[in-house]
Amino acid sequence: MLLSRRHMIQAGAAGGALTLLPSSLLAQVAEPVLRTRPDRGAEDYGYRPRTVPATARASADPVIDRRLLARARASFDRHRNSIRDIDVVAIVDFSKASAESRFYLLDTNSGRVTRHLCAHGRGSDPAHTGFLQSFSNRPGSVATSQGAYVTSEYYPGRYGRSMRVRGLDYTNSNAEARAIVVHSAWYAEPQVAALQGRLGRSEGCFALSYQSLQETLARLGPGHFIYADRLA
Repeated sequence: MLLSRRHMIQAGAAGGALTLLPSSLLAQVAEPVLRTRPDRGAEDYGYRPRTVPATARASADPVIDRRLLARARASFDRHRNSIRDIDVVAIVDFSKASAESRFYLLDTNSGRVTRHLCAHGRGSDPAHTGFLQSFSNRPGSVATSQGAYVTSEYYPGRYGRSMRVRGLDYTNSNAEARAIVVHSAWYAEPQVAALQGRLGRSEGCFALSYQSLQETLARLGPGHFIYADRLA
């Protein structure tokens, strides 16, 4: 559903900024509006945009926690000069279990959110509980790093076409040196979560299912903003 201006102001008060989204969305922050096949935003993948009525409402729980959204908005403001494209941003909620869809693509023009599974690093969950226990920026930690990223170039990697990212905060400044990227992986497929109750673990990369990666590469190309964090 779409939040009212009152909810938007409340979310902004929690994080101190209201400028992540353009003026057309200052009164509309996305909650769940899609429960079916997501719009990839690219005709190459056979998807077509859906128009969501301004009055649309959903009874499900909010997709993006307002506290996390406020943090992402404040981070976006701090790093605005490093971000080239603002049509789509990604917000990753590592408070959620790996079996839950927690990698969100937010269309800043429509307010629509699509949700995807995303694995975390082995070093962030040594016991493989399915929950991220801690972040690390240390080389060799094979852990997930916290903070803001800007997407970089595509490249052919171990898991096929992938995308590099650059860390913008002191908490993820080693992302490039650690080869932290966005890629697909067999252990991030929905079937793995269904069978094991959790996804496998990456070495700190944003590992998505193959289908989720195709949408992400199509809509979140180089120069876009990613924010990864966990609520206490």
